[in-house]
Amino acid sequence: MTVPDTMQAIEITEPGGPEVLTLTKVPVPLPGHGQILIRVAYAGVNRPDALQRAGSYAPPANASPLPGLEASGRVAAIGPGVTRWAVGDAVCALLPGGGYAEYVLTAADHVLPVPEGMSLDQAACLPETCFTVWSNMVMRGGLKAGERFLVHGGTSGIGTTAIQIARAFGARVFTTAGSDEKCAVCTGLGAEIAVNYKEADFVKLVTDEGGADLILDMVGGSYLPRNIRSLADDGRLVQIAFLTGPKVELNFAEMMVRRLTITGSTLRPQSDLAKARIAAEVERHVWPMIARGAMRPVMDSEFPLADAAAAHRQIESPGHIGKIVLKVGG
Repeated sequence: MTVPDTMQAIEITEPGGPEVLTLTKVPVPLPGHGQILIRVAYAGVNRPDALQRAGSYAPPANASPLPGLEASGRVAAIGPGVTRWAVGDAVCALLPGGGYAEYVLTAADHVLPVPEGMSLDQAACLPETCFTVWSNMVMRGGLKAGERFLVHGGTSGIGTTAIQIARAFGARVFTTAGSDEKCAVCTGLGAEIAVNYKEADFVKLVTDEGGADLILDMVGGSYLPRNIRSLADDGRLVQIAFLTGPKVELNFAEMMVRRLTITGSTLRPQSDLAKARIAAEVERHVWPMIARGAMRPVMDSEFPLADAAAAHRQIESPGHIGKIVLKVGG
């Protein structure tokens, strides 16, 4: 595969709204030891991209300043020490940044094969969400078959993925969403109970079922004390984002008396080794779910690379359901 010297990419010209995303030309990066260069077909669009654009989520040291945390495409070049992949392989990958471009670098151990029979646009929806859900729901949260699991934001990329994986894992799945239409999508994906949080109290509905053994939350704010009340004794709360704020008053006596666990994580700042371990777990456990049809990405919309600003407006709107992708190459 011939690799050009320059490529089209989307850069963040300054912190701000979607309008600061600008199409530009930059040099194509070269793979170093343990890295591969991917010719990007599709790039996933995620809320952390919007946070980076707004200036509140800086990329790690030595990562590309370009946005984009997941992509699909074909291997274009291989760095020293890489043995698993060959030029031309169809792959999807977790990225430290740089996905909004025609070519992107990532660690070879953070790359997974495109599942058999899956299109590249669907494959671009997998890495960021699957890594986040599996590492927090199972590796950190310890979900077990038969447990009651609550995930907020059931029609987000994280939510739609978590519902399907938890159901395939054998858990009872509860979720929240902002409309009856969205709740219907959630139950269609396997949620046993989907609560329209604008019309009903999720705390009562979950506690009436015995309380949640595990909650995966990205809302924060006023949901934090309500999550505590929703947990069963010995329950676990895993926090992965704070869409409505990270600060709230909590009574930790309840945590002690009921033996609750509150934890959380972010994916991007973790070490390459930690991400490689997550990749291995995802391939071992989630890829077979995809193969047997128990999990598929829910896709909302697709935009050309040059329309990245429109994609960001869509992900920041309340109406989208599932994943949004940028079409970059063929």
